[in-house]
Amino acid sequence: MKGPGTAVRLSWMLFVCVASTAGAQTLPSEPISIAGGRVTVGGDVTGTWGPDDPGFFNDTDYGHSALRMLRIDVSAAVKMGPHFTFLGEVRSENTTVRPYALYLRIRPWTAREFDIQVGRVPPTFGAFARRTYASDNPLIGYPLGYQYMTTMRADALAQSVDELLQKRSQGWGFLYSVGNRAFLGGVALVSAFRWDTGVQVHGTAGMLSATAAVTAGTVSNPLFHDDNSGRQVAGRVELRPVAGLVAGTSLAWGPFLSGDAARAATVPLPARVAPGNLADGEEKAFTQTAWGADLEYSRDHYIIRFETIVSAWRLPAVRQPALPSSLDSLATYIEGRYKLRPRLYVAARVENLAFSDVTGTRTTLGWDAPVSRVEVGGGYSIQRNLLLKLAYQYNKRGAGKEIPEAHLPAVQLLFWF
Repeated sequence: MKGPGTAVRLSWMLFVCVASTAGAQTLPSEPISIAGGRVTVGGDVTGTWGPDDPGFFNDTDYGHSALRMLRIDVSAAVKMGPHFTFLGEVRSENTTVRPYALYLRIRPWTAREFDIQVGRVPPTFGAFARRTYASDNPLIGYPLGYQYMTTMRADALAQSVDELLQKRSQGWGFLYSVGNRAFLGGVALVSAFRWDTGVQVHGTAGMLSATAAVTAGTVSNPLFHDDNSGRQVAGRVELRPVAGLVAGTSLAWGPFLSGDAARAATVPLPARVAPGNLADGEEKAFTQTAWGADLEYSRDHYIIRFETIVSAWRLPAVRQPALPSSLDSLATYIEGRYKLRPRLYVAARVENLAFSDVTGTRTTLGWDAPVSRVEVGGGYSIQRNLLLKLAYQYNKRGAGKEIPEAHLPAVQLLFWF
């Protein structure tokens, strides 16, 4: 993990500053509007404190722990007439600053709910990916399918099942013998921390809404610049038949493995193309296919959410025992939130992450170690846009080289405008 001490110190400073001003109700509570409303600026600041996570259960794809993080978001929207809006966002995690969103929204018809977005666009796939801001998350941790780093990498791969099984539970940092030999982390089934680059179309008609996108990366590896010759195609459909009920399904397919990693592998093609001489476009065969389904129901003081994600990666075979035609994974969670009072709520999430079996020289196991998590907690609104959260996580992992379980309490202070 990078810079946890710095994050904790900065988060404590944030807590002191925010708490001292909250009593006087001096914190801004609305986005800042300038230039006659044509420019709107908003943001949020989140400080999260938790113990060291020795099992790396909460590491993200930027190498930070979600339970030890100071995150600052600043977003802006610039209206350039009734049909065009330019939107951007910059995010800092533990003092590391990165562009998060940067796209142009085009509304051909102002009277219809239809828009086209071009650039680094919002997620198309999944339910949680569309509400990853801390104010939308009733707990502190992220669902495993969107956060937990598996032993899958886009820039490197195992040369055999035996090598793949040797890396079980080490998704936070490892190296493979084929492709990029750097010691890096793997990918989650779906990334909740990066947006992809491309074109997205969204429309709503009555109770039905649909979104489709063509982007450079895949749901587990969003990119700004493409690293292979393919594009991902993703779509999502939502149905709202009655008040409080939302049912959705998502599908995504695209080339996953980078061109360099694909060329570094010996690929069993019909023409027996030699390593380093893949036929044009052959790297497109090494794909990620993801499917998701989600359901949300809210009424009175409670809200219940369910989501499941199935992801399958196709990788080249290099040596025996060869990787199977598909490496599959399944993530499922159910969460609920109940308001005890207008300012006070409790919440819980139960989830599991599983992997398909592969057969090596001596054993048959899931290609990564399975993980389960239970998180309980709650939140108290100090003022409308200042929220204090408390949570406790229990993480458990199947056989692997890393620590098999962890009990992790955490506290988070969130301010947004």
